[in-house]
Amino acid sequence: MDRLVFTSNATIKEQTTARQVLVNDLSNVSTLGFKSSYDVALQSIKVSGAGFDTRYQAQTIARDVIRMDPGSVMATGRPMDVAMAGTTVMTVQAPNGDLAFTRRGDLKVNIQGQLENGSGHLVLGDGGPITIPPGLMVTINPDGSIYARDPNVVGPAPDVLIDRLRLRDVTGISLGRRADGLFKVSEKPDGTDLALNDQLPQVIPQALEGSNVSAIEAMTRLIDHSRSFETQIRIIKEMKGLDESGASMMKAA
Repeated sequence: MDRLVFTSNATIKEQTTARQVLVNDLSNVSTLGFKSSYDVALQSIKVSGAGFDTRYQAQTIARDVIRMDPGSVMATGRPMDVAMAGTTVMTVQAPNGDLAFTRRGDLKVNIQGQLENGSGHLVLGDGGPITIPPGLMVTINPDGSIYARDPNVVGPAPDVLIDRLRLRDVTGISLGRRADGLFKVSEKPDGTDLALNDQLPQVIPQALEGSNVSAIEAMTRLIDHSRSFETQIRIIKEMKGLDESGASMMKAA
């Protein structure tokens, strides 16, 4: 009985990691540019202590590897909105100053005149944070180049190149998630940049990418975890009843 209760309790404990991943995905269904992670994986751990040397127990580990499956693209018509095309990521400055990557492209100019996305992360260009002069109309081309023109100029006004979004293509590259939710290169120190490859990174102007999390799939899996939890609790309760019955039979008459 004790072994069965131990197994059920271990099952509940190991499923906690998977539930945390599901809850995090489900809470970001409506987050722009959010990418789900690979689910948990199982690894065998040798159990030390009394018993046979062949005792092993399955243990769950979180594999926070970013799924680059595209989300739905929504046309907004807003000149400063961009959706990342294919496996393109945009370079931003993390809150601690590190270089990081994201797929969120709802850009705006903050009160300091710097370009940032909806999460408040500064967008980086070829020379660092991008500064937009006040009062100019901004347009972003598919290659990430940012042009601006003065709307007060009478007649045709030339567009002036301000900067270029520092875009990277991550085809064949594994990305992980930082503690602040931004992306980084897996198994590399935080702040590691990516070199440009033959694949030219592109963006989709005047559009935004939604989350790639399926709410229906996440809810279904969460319900399955809930039913598994209830089953393990029921097993523990049944074993408690059997233990009490066995103890009463062993009482002296």
